Amino acid sequence: MVAVRRHMDRRDDDSESHPSKMTRFDFITCVFAAMGGLMFGYDIGISGGVTSMPDFLKKFFPATYRRSKLDSSNNRYCKFNSHTLTLFTSSLYLAALASSLIAAAATRRLGRKMSMLIGGLVFLAGVVFNAIAMQVWMLIVGRLLLGLGVGFAIQSVPIYLSEMAPYKHRGALNNLFQLSITLGILIASVVNYFTAKINGGWGWRVSLGGAAVPAVLLSAVAWILPNTPNSMIEKGELPQAREMLRRIRGVSDDRIEAEFGSLVAASEAAKEVPNPWINLLQRKYRPQLVMAVLIPAFQQLTGINLVMFYAPLLFQSLGFGSRASLFSAVISGLVNAAATLVAVYGTDRWGRRKLFLEGGIQMLVFQISLAVLMAIKYGATWTESQFPHRCYSIIIVICLCGYVSAFAWSWGPLGWLLPSEIFPLEIRSTAQSLAVSVNMLFTFIIAEVFLSMLCGLKFGIFIFFGAFVAIMTVFVYAFLPETKNIPIENMTAVWKKHWYWKRFMPEQDNVSDFYSFVNTLELPLDARYFPTATQSEGKRGKIQNQR
Repeated sequence: MVAVRRHMDRRDDDSESHPSKMTRFDFITCVFAAMGGLMFGYDIGISGGVTSMPDFLKKFFPATYRRSKLDSSNNRYCKFNSHTLTLFTSSLYLAALASSLIAAAATRRLGRKMSMLIGGLVFLAGVVFNAIAMQVWMLIVGRLLLGLGVGFAIQSVPIYLSEMAPYKHRGALNNLFQLSITLGILIASVVNYFTAKINGGWGWRVSLGGAAVPAVLLSAVAWILPNTPNSMIEKGELPQAREMLRRIRGVSDDRIEAEFGSLVAASEAAKEVPNPWINLLQRKYRPQLVMAVLIPAFQQLTGINLVMFYAPLLFQSLGFGSRASLFSAVISGLVNAAATLVAVYGTDRWGRRKLFLEGGIQMLVFQISLAVLMAIKYGATWTESQFPHRCYSIIIVICLCGYVSAFAWSWGPLGWLLPSEIFPLEIRSTAQSLAVSVNMLFTFIIAEVFLSMLCGLKFGIFIFFGAFVAIMTVFVYAFLPETKNIPIENMTAVWKKHWYWKRFMPEQDNVSDFYSFVNTLELPLDARYFPTATQSEGKRGKIQNQR
């Protein structure tokens, strides 16, 4: 149906026809759904903590333990360089990459909440393997299962939030997902700090087993949450979708007609797409495709995993003791969570671009500062005998926290928000899957090579990631349009107005094509938003014949 395709190409600035009120029901629903980030965040924080615990290293990585504790001649930069140790951390993200591709089909066919439920249950199975592990292979199997669960969760939760949120509050509600990730990291850091005190060498089991709590929480939440109106429409449940849209928008039926009509038309267009992966390669989707690849890639190339994955190990390499490094990780976790609140507050007020640009500049300043401090004080041959002065260590922590805070209110939350809000419905699940896959691919690569890079580049590792931060900041300035306060179904309009991306957009289509298609659905649409719905049959037939 030509009209369907043309409708999906058309986006007008009809924001006012979409209700923007945030209801209590919608807010509570989004808060509970965003808790899926706790699972991912807890795992990020816990893995770095347990790999700094002597009892865990002695049991599973004895060579690394001997090198870190017994050999005082070692260069501090190379203190924890172990391929097996990095495999323990990075294996999760390789599995998440694979599962996110499967999750695209599940999210589209089964619904967003079902993908969240699958993610929670599979993650829970991985927790069991890790908590009872006796050998390294059990740890790796557990991490792979955790990764499968994470892939489903992070593919479905951002889509769920973007589809449920009213357009004027989409940024804040979607950023709750990143806030949950940061809270998960913080909770994991606190848990590691206290479980490290447990005598008997089994504190790490408590840390790893604690991941069951967010997994059970996500599974329970996914079971009781409603599906999004988009998901209901995709499954042919139009009356239920209309009622859900009315409930989450908090307005009467006639006020939701424009948005409901857009969702139905978008769903019908999506059904005409036999292979979304091939459809994603069409020229008119080039801007979204570029962003689906570069935004998640850039998010990881900020170098944030320097702190998030290996915070305790990094702090130990910087001269902190085992307990002090865990406490420093708690401090960075607190800064991370607090700074994310800035994004929750400001994304829909200040816009995405301003936060991206400010965050990028601030990260670059602190990365260069860290590199200079390390180069001046220790150079490239930093041995165990060169123990850092207390004041110098505090300055390093302050710089790291400044860097973390910049990420937390810019590339952290916006790296998840932007891909989830820019895709039209017919490619949304597939494109989100691509974005998650790219994110997990770069996360895996960086997690796998980070300790080796730290050993090889020394203080230059901050310069390495700083160069990427400079590149991505320029990219955002030149190529990323502002998406603040744009209804998710009207997002194509921003690309048509952009100085560069407009060359990939098709010519403006005849608006009557869209209205004539909506009329074929025989929906009781409000004439204020769909005037052709009240036209005479003769005039309607004339428009349809022109198609």
